[in-house]
Amino acid sequence: MEFVPVNELTYNQATAELDAIMRTMQADECDIDRLAALTRRATELITECRKRLTATDQELQSILSQLN
Repeated sequence: MEFVPVNELTYNQATAELDAIMRTMQADECDIDRLAALTRRATELITECRKRLTATDQELQSILSQLN
């Protein structure tokens, strides 16, 4: 299973892939042999998305603080 590195994905691509992984994992036909790889990938995507959200929040706070 070949994945694009998470840092090369846009935020929307990362969340869309995460949604697809969750649907696959919840499906009755999810292959147990893929479960660990899917879980690892989901963890990478979640970590990257959180990092980007935190960075965006900090940037917005900085921008807004300049208004005061």
